[in-house]
Amino acid sequence: MAKFLYKMQNVLDVKLKMEDQAKTSFAAAMAVLNEEEEKLSTLIARKEDYELRGRQMREDILDINELRENTRAIDNLKEQIKVQEGAVERARENVERARVRLQTAMQERKIQEKLKENAFEEFKHELSAAESKEVDELVSYRHGRK
Repeated sequence: MAKFLYKMQNVLDVKLKMEDQAKTSFAAAMAVLNEEEEKLSTLIARKEDYELRGRQMREDILDINELRENTRAIDNLKEQIKVQEGAVERARENVERARVRLQTAMQERKIQEKLKENAFEEFKHELSAAESKEVDELVSYRHGRK
């Protein structure tokens, strides 16, 4: 029996490797995005904490220096939050680019796998036709000998 050899197996192997690399890249980009979002949520929580302390200071005994320091800390955190929001947005863009690369790599791999399946079906069809031809020849030979 003949053995099926896919002529473009090396292309399929490359596509599989490219998909694995794209998956790794996507996972790394997601990890960075999660980290950046965590930093942002930490900064927002700190800002809310400072705002709460500022309201409490205004209700208690007024200490102007502490209020100024609190206001500066809040302003500083607002600036850090803006910077961190930019970092989160860049991380989201990186994730989206990695997702598109992964999607493209998966599509290319699927195309190659479909081509391999089609080639295998064609191989089976040719093999079946060859076997059928051999059987016909054998029957014709046996029938001719009688």
